[in-house]
Amino acid sequence: MPISKHSAIHLGLTALFSASLFSISGAASATAFDSGIPAGWVCTGNCGTLGANGDITSSPEGGNYAYISTSGAPSNTGLGLGGETNGSLLVSNLFSATNGDDLEFYFNYVTSDGTTSFIEYAWARLLNEDSSQAALLFTARTNPNGTTVPGFGLPPIAATITPAVVNVTAGATNWSPLGGSSGACYGGLGAGCGNTGWVQSLYTILVDGNYYLEFGVTNWGDTALDTGMAIDGILIGGQPIDDNGVPEPASLALLGIGLAGLGAMRRRKTA
Repeated sequence: MPISKHSAIHLGLTALFSASLFSISGAASATAFDSGIPAGWVCTGNCGTLGANGDITSSPEGGNYAYISTSGAPSNTGLGLGGETNGSLLVSNLFSATNGDDLEFYFNYVTSDGTTSFIEYAWARLLNEDSSQAALLFTARTNPNGTTVPGFGLPPIAATITPAVVNVTAGATNWSPLGGSSGACYGGLGAGCGNTGWVQSLYTILVDGNYYLEFGVTNWGDTALDTGMAIDGILIGGQPIDDNGVPEPASLALLGIGLAGLGAMRRRKTA
């Protein structure tokens, strides 16, 4: 049976409207990383996704996790402390959050450089919409003489870390994102190289707004003996942050066209 002109217009606008809504809401599993790093996230350096690999298990969420590594990474200033050489950054899409929302995720810090002479580190930051820092959530740093998180000599962190005391499993650096440093341990098996296992970071949003989530890792003093971090299970207010994504202007315009078209059809039908 032929489709009328009005029906065809209605179907087209409905599809357009649905596509706009999907673009705004995002996929529910996006930040679980099972389908790779979500579209729109920005990687500078060495980033990717993996399942259980070498000494690094899947996170408590299961499936794949995201990773960043200094292996083969470009020059990077990290948090600007002065000794950084090269590293990687992974930055989320812009997402919305309200006062009282919990921002939570898991991370696992992995380093093959185990002395305080070459004090590599990793971090996560909450950034405002203008990319200024809203909160330094956590830091992790090579430390053969104490806890790895928060990183010694680094600024105070804002998130609650579980477990509260984080040490490395010494020598457990067999992990392919470290490239040629996988399985290596500078400083000996009893030093600060290894991995922390999966650690939870929990932070409560203080101000309504739009934010980015930034993960980074950097070498220090040289570019040898690499360091990395695995990340998974990112939630804001109990939902994947991509479900709280702020639509791009083009998506808003597309949604507006769809709504205007449906409104015009409704007026014609009631005229």
